[in-house]
Amino acid sequence: MAQHKPRKPNPRTLARQRALQGLYQWRMGSQPLGLIEQQFFEEEDMQGVDSEYFLQLLHQIPKQAKELDAILEPLLDRDLTRLDPVEHAALHIGLYELQSCLDVPWKVVINEAVELAKRFGAEQSHKYINGILDKAAAQRADRVKR
Repeated sequence: MAQHKPRKPNPRTLARQRALQGLYQWRMGSQPLGLIEQQFFEEEDMQGVDSEYFLQLLHQIPKQAKELDAILEPLLDRDLTRLDPVEHAALHIGLYELQSCLDVPWKVVINEAVELAKRFGAEQSHKYINGILDKAAAQRADRVKR
């Protein structure tokens, strides 16, 4: 019987994983983004990571956090402050990509955010992320059609 080698994650998937970790660190520790960036490139395994995409997510999401939260709030069933920090970061990545990376198909955006939640979040958080980003993707579809 032939054994299958596990597929290596693609560079953007790895960039999203590292960005989630960096955004979590930024939110929890209020460290400057430049310091977080430096730490990742000096101390973390960045081999195979789409570094440009990682940097884009790491720097643009905090710049747009208020706008992303404004989109997010009406989609939530709880107060924004009650979001788990990992869920919040995964939702920010997904929303950012839905809003600013129109070359990434919405299904890919949702799937990647769900996978982030499965890997780094609480046990059932991926279902919550899926539901919220599905609503946001419907809004994106309306915007793109116009």
